[in-house]
Amino acid sequence: MEQNDVVDFLIATESIGITVWVGGGWGVDALIGSQTRPHNDIDIYIDKRNADGIIKLLASKGFAEDKMEYTTESHTVWKNSLDKVVDLHLLEFKEEALYFEGEAYPLHVLNGEGTIGEVAVKCFTAEAQLLFHQGYEPFHRR
Repeated sequence: MEQNDVVDFLIATESIGITVWVGGGWGVDALIGSQTRPHNDIDIYIDKRNADGIIKLLASKGFAEDKMEYTTESHTVWKNSLDKVVDLHLLEFKEEALYFEGEAYPLHVLNGEGTIGEVAVKCFTAEAQLLFHQGYEPFHRR
């Protein structure tokens, strides 16, 4: 996903009132404030109550779900004909925590703020980015 693709998508989500937190490589770059490397995709995290709205937006932009071996109820992959990829992660908010894939996390992990292009974005904190990327080999699509 090129920066302009990401910016256009994030503006579209904002225009329909869906809060997005950016994770993964773009989330790290948002915290830094500039793009450090090419990205195959963008990882977005949303409240699962907004799943229908984001899926309608993705479909309107030519994206279709691409079933992967790691697809779950709360993590799906969406791809368009230009091989642009959106990893959609659904968060569940309960009481004083958020839940993803059955694990509870404190809400403050979502307190990161950054920029992609000239757009201010919400993202995971730097500490959360490190925590979430330990113990696995990054997956790179070709």
